[in-house]
Amino acid sequence: MTVVSSAPTAGEGKPAPKPGTQFVARQPILTTDEKVFGYELLFRDGIEDFFRSSDSDAASRSTLNTSMLLGLDVLCDGRRAFVNCTRDILLKDYVTLLPPGQTVVEVLETVPADELVVAACRRLKEAGYMIALDDFALNDPREALTELADIIKVDLRATANADAAAMVKRYGPWRCRLLAEKVETREEFVASQKAGFLYFQGYFFRRPEILTAHEIRANQLNYLRMLTAVSQPELDVRAIENLVKGEASLCYRLLRYLNSAAFGFGSEIHSVRHALSILGEKEVRRWIRLVASLGAGHGKSSDLVLAALVRARFCELLSPKVQEKIQHEDSDLFLMGMLSLMDTILEIPMRRVLDHIPIDQECKAVLLGMTGRLQPFYQLMLAQESGEWTAVKKLTTALHLGQSDVATAYWQAMQWARQVSAGT
Repeated sequence: MTVVSSAPTAGEGKPAPKPGTQFVARQPILTTDEKVFGYELLFRDGIEDFFRSSDSDAASRSTLNTSMLLGLDVLCDGRRAFVNCTRDILLKDYVTLLPPGQTVVEVLETVPADELVVAACRRLKEAGYMIALDDFALNDPREALTELADIIKVDLRATANADAAAMVKRYGPWRCRLLAEKVETREEFVASQKAGFLYFQGYFFRRPEILTAHEIRANQLNYLRMLTAVSQPELDVRAIENLVKGEASLCYRLLRYLNSAAFGFGSEIHSVRHALSILGEKEVRRWIRLVASLGAGHGKSSDLVLAALVRARFCELLSPKVQEKIQHEDSDLFLMGMLSLMDTILEIPMRRVLDHIPIDQECKAVLLGMTGRLQPFYQLMLAQESGEWTAVKKLTTALHLGQSDVATAYWQAMQWARQVSAGT
């Protein structure tokens, strides 16, 4: 496994998509203990599709085509893929092109529960696919499908608390597992847990609680010290060696990484100093950032750490073009992307995170929510991640970037993040 890949391939040996063809985002679906159960996939084929969302059949076909091209192993990191399905997609069995063990058939609210749809869902259920009903409501016309459904999704923003409680009582947990959509705050997450929901979808888990009295644990402080050490203009190899030696898990990760087939060394490496000297300055900086982020996120949702890695690599890939536009070449955009979730991972305010890490003022400003030359690019990173395609189009135009370049960079970042999180 090569850590840096300028032209990665998709799962199962599939070629990387051609520039300009793929626009992809995913939103995680979590369990009660905040582990990733699966991802709802959001796709567009190209620039024009940003504003043709009324054609739901075309959008669903695009999802299937892109899923096969990129590979669910890359897109969903081995978790289940929630794929939106229209009536046409269900009746024509298009979704059977995807593996049943990884696919959740998400029946849209616009699909009527007529005899043909019920029969199609029954075939899929018997073939091993999970069935989910999207945006379900009391007295929903898809009631006939609840006997086949594994998961019922309830939009908290469009459902009264009493109605949500009634659905939990009527359908779960002995019949279906209920999923709360649009869970935006920690309070809503806790409340929906208590109400009986078993799955959760929304942005609550990426927003840290305000923990003003929260102290940084010793090992987390060590990870911040590592990030500080590799952010200095001149590397102090001895200091880095001592920090790595202070974390047994990091020693193991470093040695395992260097003894992998990616490097092909003739003999095994056992010394931390020898390992650091072989890596070289650029790769030491990259590797320390990776393992420090992975270590800091230990015990957290794996999606948090993966998202930080994706953001970092996405920023790095577009860095030359962005910095040329904003005329600010001193900004470390890889580090900016990596740090953008560190407050959530460590459960401390971003200002306290930045107190420990020297970073240029432009990056610091945008991480603290201030305006600056990097703000449009930071917003682009967030919009691409969450599938806010209208915002992506607007921001890429403002930054004079090609939308195909942005989409391809994000796909490559997802592939790279999955590789390095598995191999370090």
